[in-house]
Parts: sequence; C-alpha cells; structure tokens
Amino acid sequence: MAENGCKHFQVYVKENSLDTYRIIDAYFSACINRDAREKKALNCCCFECGSFGLQIFACLHCIYFGCRGSHITSHLRAKKHSIALELSHGTLYCNSCRDFIYDSRCREIASVNRKLEAKDVQKSLSWTPWIPTPKETNLMLANPRRRHVKANETLGLRGLINLGSTCFMNCIVQALIHTPLLSDYFLSERHECNAKSSLKCLVCEVSRLFQEFYSGLRTPLSLHRLLHLIWNHAKHLAGYEQQDAHEFFIATLDVLHRHCIKAKAETENANKSSSSAQHTNCPTQCNCIIDQIFTGMLQSDVVCQSCKGVSTTIDPFWDISLDLGETAHGGATPKSLIDCLERYTRAEHLGSSAKIKCSTCKSYQESTKQFSLRTLPSVASFHLKRFEHSSLIDKKISTFISFPVEFDMTPFMSDKNNAYGDFRYSLYAVVNHVGTIDAGHYTAYVRHHKDTWVKCDDHIITTATLKQVLDSEGYLLFYHKNILEYE
Repeated sequence: MAENGCKHFQVYVKENSLDTYRIIDAYFSACINRDAREKKALNCCCFECGSFGLQIFACLHCIYFGCRGSHITSHLRAKKHSIALELSHGTLYCNSCRDFIYDSRCREIASVNRKLEAKDVQKSLSWTPWIPTPKETNLMLANPRRRHVKANETLGLRGLINLGSTCFMNCIVQALIHTPLLSDYFLSERHECNAKSSLKCLVCEVSRLFQEFYSGLRTPLSLHRLLHLIWNHAKHLAGYEQQDAHEFFIATLDVLHRHCIKAKAETENANKSSSSAQHTNCPTQCNCIIDQIFTGMLQSDVVCQSCKGVSTTIDPFWDISLDLGETAHGGATPKSLIDCLERYTRAEHLGSSAKIKCSTCKSYQESTKQFSLRTLPSVASFHLKRFEHSSLIDKKISTFISFPVEFDMTPFMSDKNNAYGDFRYSLYAVVNHVGTIDAGHYTAYVRHHKDTWVKCDDHIITTATLKQVLDSEGYLLFYHKNILEYE
C-alpha cells in the first residue's frame, strides 16, 4: 500500500493542499468540539435523498455530502471529482481508482483530531490497529526470514524442573505462560524496568521466562530465580514444603501488581507528573497489565428485610472461590461449574444472628445478601474450594465437578438485562490436584493451539485430548473472554 495514496490523490494535494481534508475530518468525522458536533448534526446528510445514513461521504473538491452508493459516485463522476472522505471511519476514497486509499499525512492529521475529540468529550481513544514505527519497519526489512507456526508446532512448550515439592509453582507458571494477553504483553517487551538491578524485579524475571519458553529450546527450565523472588516478596510462601497452587497464584499476581505499580510511580516521578501518580495506590484505578487482564468488579447487595432498602458495595477481584460442600441451610451439592456460580450469586438470608444496622430504619434488621458480577475480566479464573480446614479435621473434597469448554457469563452479571457486549468465555487452562490433602501432586492442562491440549506434569509434557481435560478433577479453571472490547 502506497504511503501517499494514489496518483489522483497526489494531484489533488498538489492543487488543493490538505487544508480541506483537515477541516472536513475535524468537523464532520472526528467532531473535535461542540460546535463541530452541532454542524454535523444539522448539515451532515445526503444532498440527494436527505438520508443521515451510517456511511456519508464528503466530496473534498466542493461542498457536497452524499450517501454510499449511486449518490456520491454520481456526483463525483458528473463533476469529474476524484477524492471523497467517508465520515464514519475517516477513510479516503478515490472514485477514479474505485477504491479506498491510504495516506500517512492524513492519518497523522486524523490521529490529532481524534485525540482532540476524546479530550473534549472526556472519553478514551478508540481502538486503532498496530502501525509499525520506522525502527520496527527497518528491523523487519533487515530480517526478512519469518518463522511459520505449524499445526503441530511445539514452540512455547517447555517442561519445568521440580525443585522439591514445587509442582504447585510449575502449574501456575504454565497457566500464566499460556494466557494469550499476558504472552502478547511480555513477548512484545512492553515492560520497562526502573529497578537498579533486574535480578530483583519479579516482572523482569517473568518477562525472561516468556522469552525462554518461546526460544525454540526444548530442555526443561529451572524456576529457582522465580521461586527466590517470590520467597522474598511473599514471606508466607517461603520454605520447602508443598504450598497451595491457588495461594501461589494470588500471591504471584499480587507481587506482579505491586511491582508494576512501583515501576509506574517511579516513571511518573521521573517525568514529574505527580498528579497522575496519586492514583496508583487504588486497585480499582490501576491500569497495569495484571489488572487489565485479571481484574473484575464484584457487586454485593445487602437488602433490609424491613424497608427493602439496598446497600451496595463494589470490590475488585482476581478470581472467584466457589464452595463445593453443603450449605448451612441444606440444599443439593453442586455438580457443575454452572451450579457453583448459581449458588454463589443466589440471595442468602443472613438470619437473626447477623443483623445489620439499616441506614434507613436506623436500627438493626435482618437482611439478605447477594453477589453479582458488575464487570467481567478478560480472564476469569475460578477456584474450586476442594480443601476444607476446621478445628476437628482437614479434608479434601474429591467430588467431580463438570466444567464446560465454553459458556456465557451474562446470567451472573449485576445488570444482565441491559448488559452490552459478548460475555462468552473459553477454557484455556486447568490445574488439578491428585492425592490427599497431606500428600498430593499438582498437574496442569493447557491449550497450546485452538484444538490442541497438552498435559504439563513438571518436566514431562504430553499431548492430551479434550475428553481428558474435561474428565479431570479440576481445582483451578482459567477461561479467556472470546471477544474483547476496547476502551
């Protein structure tokens, strides 16, 4: 694709410059201010049929708006004009070439206009496709050889050495490595470390692990550096005894999250932008890669049984822990992930022993409490609570809980009737625990390609069938959103 459009556009620019394009794009495509929005609302309709259709074109040679199809093309042909601007997406059209064209200068103008629009209406920028920088373009030209990924490609698969009851860590690392958005982030080297030594930065170590996994080597890796860093930052996990995989997963996310916040704060302080640095301690406002991928919002509604007043709190979560045993009020034990989620989001009567002080009644009243999902994360992770600890006995619940390959989370949302978007999720990793609560072993199933699953048992990697995955006991389940909405 040419950088400066077609020959007809080059002639147009030579005769008319880019001033007309700049004004039309600012006022009728991007709408950079209130005046522009009013002008578009009043004037941006087809001059032939008066339509305010989705695709209106503006002739860049004269004052004319025409809808897609015969009206704009008839005008361009009759007036012998070549160039028009499609206003919905801000793309250039050449009637002489009968095709949309690309011009780098116009894209720069359009980018500035859309930033002005976003600032004026206080919204985030719309998604834009990746465009290589001159440095990246030169690198690709200098290295023309490409590695083609085949259906049976093993790139990205490596076993992990058990350092002595560290199977819990190996399984979580395998699940994180095969988290698509996380691999995209680290393989594109987005992490910028400000630490004096990268050997002390956990994020740097995770970034190095992604490079190791996708280096093409097949020898098992040792995670001694990662384990040492986790010990330093999560003291409760230090030691050589077997740890809980779920606890390690949450601790790893927490340490990565804290490292990202610290790096961001240091960068902002270096740039003397203290105003934005003030927000970094609030987990609900953090924009680090961990929160972008794993954080959702849980809504808790407490309803007073006397006045029916509702008290709502919203808290961030990284995963959802689901009970498998019998409830205090009886009822059937869950047999599937859907059953667990239905029970989790079901209204619960708190009873007379747990009265709350109602802000409306000004007295303690009985109430009901109900959880629902306010916003969903890109990766939904579910913890099936198989380990029960009590003062009398510790035991493991080995009940088989079925889980789907794909399911829709809409029924569990707070405003499910007005929820906008696609909330279907697909399974991509399962962590299993075999054995007893005192002597057990962790393994993991991960989706390597679309229809290819592998079993990760420390340093041994073997192919697996989908049936084996779905028939497994399941302790931690990882689902990825099928369709991502860009803010």
